[in-house]
Amino acid sequence: MRSSPEARRPVKGSGAAKNFFLVDDLLPCCLLFVIWFFVGPTSALTQDSPPSRNQSDSKPVSEEIATRDEPTNFKAEAKLVVVRAVVRDSQGHAVGNLHRADFQVFDKGKVQVITQFDVEQPGASAAARRESEKNSGATIAAEASSNAGNAPAAPERFVAYLFDDVHLEFGDLAHVREAAERHFATLRSTDRAAIFTTSGQTTLDFTDDRIKLHDTLLHLRPSPINSGIFTHQCPEISYYQADLIVNKHDSDATQVAVQEAGECGPQYRGPSGAIVVQGNPAALVNALSVGVLSAGEHESRVSLLTLKDVVHRVSRMPGQRSIILVSPGFIAPDLEYEYTELIDGAVRSQIVINALDARGLYVIIPYGDASHRPPVIPGDSENSPVSTSKTLMETAAASAQADLLAVLADSTGGIFFHNNNDFDEGFRRVAEIPEYTYVLAFVPQNLKLDGSFHSLKLTLKNQHELTLQARRGYYAPKNFANSDEQAKQEIEDAMYSQEELHNLPVALHTQFFKASDQDAKLIVLAHVDVRHLRFRKAEGRNSNVLTCVSALFNRNGNFVQGMEKVVTMNLRDDTLEHKLGSGITVKTSFDVKPGSYLVRLVVRDAEGQLMSAENGTVEIR
Repeated sequence: MRSSPEARRPVKGSGAAKNFFLVDDLLPCCLLFVIWFFVGPTSALTQDSPPSRNQSDSKPVSEEIATRDEPTNFKAEAKLVVVRAVVRDSQGHAVGNLHRADFQVFDKGKVQVITQFDVEQPGASAAARRESEKNSGATIAAEASSNAGNAPAAPERFVAYLFDDVHLEFGDLAHVREAAERHFATLRSTDRAAIFTTSGQTTLDFTDDRIKLHDTLLHLRPSPINSGIFTHQCPEISYYQADLIVNKHDSDATQVAVQEAGECGPQYRGPSGAIVVQGNPAALVNALSVGVLSAGEHESRVSLLTLKDVVHRVSRMPGQRSIILVSPGFIAPDLEYEYTELIDGAVRSQIVINALDARGLYVIIPYGDASHRPPVIPGDSENSPVSTSKTLMETAAASAQADLLAVLADSTGGIFFHNNNDFDEGFRRVAEIPEYTYVLAFVPQNLKLDGSFHSLKLTLKNQHELTLQARRGYYAPKNFANSDEQAKQEIEDAMYSQEELHNLPVALHTQFFKASDQDAKLIVLAHVDVRHLRFRKAEGRNSNVLTCVSALFNRNGNFVQGMEKVVTMNLRDDTLEHKLGSGITVKTSFDVKPGSYLVRLVVRDAEGQLMSAENGTVEIR
């Protein structure tokens, strides 16, 4: 529905709240700046009428309100460690009736004081509720209210499916791909799915287009980075065994490889085909192990970096967020910092990582399949090609591959589906979001800024029948973020969430009008009842700073535009008590194309250190 020209004028209140002021009109030279580096240039606010004055005072109220393009001065806090936990009963159901006193958190074995505690219940988006346009003392024009009736359902859940094509073999990939196809058919209209691969060769951004999802699945192929380089080498050394030989100096692993090397032939050719070692089994094993270790670490590092990038991508989606990692698992023996940092980012962004072991119910076949003839090890019992040590190593390697998947899921409150060939059930399980999630936080005592690893242990008091999932550690920072960086991060985190906060008296209203069939102007109005804010008294004035950020997301949850406005108030007592009426309204305008949009408004004040966040949906046809 198109708004009338009258909707562009400042809107007056009614009833007891007779006056409020549009900040846009009060400040004709106000400055807007792009909120973050990835936002392109945007249009300035429209100026439809001269600055408002109160008729009983010759001085304009605008002299007491100003804007600036400097970051607000939020207080820097110490390192706050956030721990997300899911507690389940014996049936695997999430439990939501626990309290702060039921938990204990240990940092390097020392009990910590839990300073923040919350229970989250993921549910339907609150965006539709905002369209009721609650009356907060100011009545917005009828044109704006009528827009709510045509508002689309906002996307609520964003699920990124990350297929580990670097480590997946063709047979396993084919099975999970078929199950994923059936799973996508069950997605809801408010779900958005994306497909990523660890190799980066196949990518589909968030969408509800089933045809695109289907076509992208068909393009999935195994894409090992070091394909063929160390396949069927003799002796055959796995990444796990190479780590034992080179990093852990394991004598059993080395001896098995040397015995195999003695039966492999007089020389070993490297990846380029050149002879690397000749006539020395021990030297051959050492050279091959170093090469296998380097190649395996590279593949693991690439996979973790891709997962970290996916976490960052998902953190920018305005709703419930989860990642489903489909992988046979892999080891990362020297990459603890990388995956711990990844977990920290997921926890802080409220992202659940679920894992599905694509091997299903697997059986260890020493030395590979029947088409591969392993060397015969002299002295082995019954002249068998399989030694006990080799079998134990391959069994341990298969278990170690699953360990990282379990850590990623447990640390973020996710599900690890493994040892099961029912991938339909697997996708159903890992796509579920826990009904209850506990969010705890603490400030570490005497934290040293040395970048060291801190082991974490979260326990339950007198709740032995319950199981608990929580992160296992974090790395200490090497320095604290300054106040500007922290302020930016706090607002950014709130902007990319869909959670509504009501700590400040803020109401969101939207209006739009179409200039043509292809162009429209969307107006976001943030009404703030300043009489209920906390002010700092100085020199007879009441001071506070509001940071108002408005952002638009398209129907698939992708960021479109954003603007930030900083409002500095130095109000006289008389102005605050009698002249602002119901408050002020901060007006932001966006030039947009017709379509469906999610509107996100975040308002933060400097004095009270409080924040409000509101959602709205608009459809411009």
